[in-house]
Amino acid sequence: MSTGPSPHFSGDLQRAVDLMRQGRLADAERLLETAARQAPQDARPHFFLALALRHRGDAAGATRELALALDLDPLFQDAAVELARLLNAGGEPERVIALTGPAAAVARPAEALLVERARAFQALDRPEERLAERERIVALYPARSSAYHNLAAALGDAGHAQRAEAAARQAFALGGKAPETWLVLARALQGQNRLDEAEQAFRRAVALRPSYVEALRDLAQLRWMRTGRLDAALAELAPGLATEQAGRLRMVMARFHDAAGDAATGYRLLTQAGGPGSAETESAAAQLAIGFDPERALAHALRAEALAPASGSIRHQVIDALLATGQPQQALDRIETQLALTPLDQGLIAAQWTAWRLLGDGRADALYDYDAFVSAMTIEPPPGWSSLPDYLGDLAASLRSLHGFTAHPLDQSLRSGTQTSADLLRSDDPAIRGFRTAIDGAIRRYVEILGAGSDPFRARRRGGYRLKGMWSVRLSPGGFHVDHVHPQGWISSACYIALPDGMDDEEARAGWIRFGQPGIPTAPPLEAGHFVRPQPGMLVLFPSYMWHGTVPCPDGGDRLTIAFDVLPEDAIQ
Repeated sequence: MSTGPSPHFSGDLQRAVDLMRQGRLADAERLLETAARQAPQDARPHFFLALALRHRGDAAGATRELALALDLDPLFQDAAVELARLLNAGGEPERVIALTGPAAAVARPAEALLVERARAFQALDRPEERLAERERIVALYPARSSAYHNLAAALGDAGHAQRAEAAARQAFALGGKAPETWLVLARALQGQNRLDEAEQAFRRAVALRPSYVEALRDLAQLRWMRTGRLDAALAELAPGLATEQAGRLRMVMARFHDAAGDAATGYRLLTQAGGPGSAETESAAAQLAIGFDPERALAHALRAEALAPASGSIRHQVIDALLATGQPQQALDRIETQLALTPLDQGLIAAQWTAWRLLGDGRADALYDYDAFVSAMTIEPPPGWSSLPDYLGDLAASLRSLHGFTAHPLDQSLRSGTQTSADLLRSDDPAIRGFRTAIDGAIRRYVEILGAGSDPFRARRRGGYRLKGMWSVRLSPGGFHVDHVHPQGWISSACYIALPDGMDDEEARAGWIRFGQPGIPTAPPLEAGHFVRPQPGMLVLFPSYMWHGTVPCPDGGDRLTIAFDVLPEDAIQ
């Protein structure tokens, strides 16, 4: 902190603190405002004034004073911590990073500051920078099990499953016993396809806390994906119904019924108590009901919105229900309001297109310009392979070794198939690692061909790109993807590695990717406007806001793909 205030001034600060402790906030504020005028170069009056303002609920005023304190003394740790907490709570992670950089750059910053910066990076979907902050905490406090637990969680979220396992085990070695650490370890083991060990770790987490909803859900999901049996999943959740988390667990059970293709049973389970529920319950009921009773879904969504008016996801549910009940103009009014707040939300852009199409608005055709925006190119074999068929054969073998499940995960688009758990971007397998090289040229050509434009797709083009997540899907005969979008992407993809027989029929289009059929009911129903027939080695690229799904696959074998999302970056000169 800055130095130089007189002993008399220090006494004024102490009197202000004493007044705050007595609850005399207005008196403390007046004293601190005078102190700030008397010592304009001292950061401390602004800091204590911020505390007083925060205590009486003036978050904006507290933020202003903390920012002034950091302007005067950029290394002021306590001010940086409090400012970061307020900004994170207010949904301003960018300002956390911008305003606390100098304070975080000292040799030994406050642990709480690094924690808040990690949270900000997490909110900004910048996993590697979040990870760097957690690694600094471990370096500063190597004897703390909590530091290793949080590092393990960050590593797991960033796709570093092996390193996450090592950090979780180090947390245990330092005396950690938390069920949360067992959950992190279980997820890391599942990410390495060590499914028996993962199941044991999930069970340890549940044994330590029988009402641990997240661990119960993940354990039940693992049993579902391994067996394909709904009863096996529900059996893992049933004991938790005797705990204080029974309501939340019924929501999880309802999701499993939905995943098994029986949303109506899930809805009845969720609403059996009757009467209005919490915002979370009403939202879940709306999601379940929209497929079989859109009017009922709208009623649930509106009740959820009344209980949680700040929830963007619930406002989106209301929009979907309006579209499903034949009210596109009412939906569009809400969509335009929301897009002004979150213009990059690909789900909202898809809803906007859906409303335009239902209204016969010509802007729908420009937004879903299939000829300009949907591209199918053949990837190149990476170094080490002389031909594309040889490479695809090795890649298919590597991917199949990762598909150890029987059923699809919760809350994903696939049905009658499996999805890999690990982020393929972190794989050490030579064929999988080579895939990034194989697709690079096609992605760069696509971005170049797009050109400039003011539409929501081309306006984000910056010349370069980065990959965001990569996974593989294996669809069984009859399997398909329900129509969906990728809310956090820019460009989305499907690359075909191995295909079943029977995909050449241009009338049935079995196993083909389709575009333009909404993943929610609409009144009237909307049909797909574009199809692409897959070929081995074909990479299909398209806007993340474009509705896409799969016609059910033929009976000639499995359909093996890799998918990923792309985000814009500046081109490297």
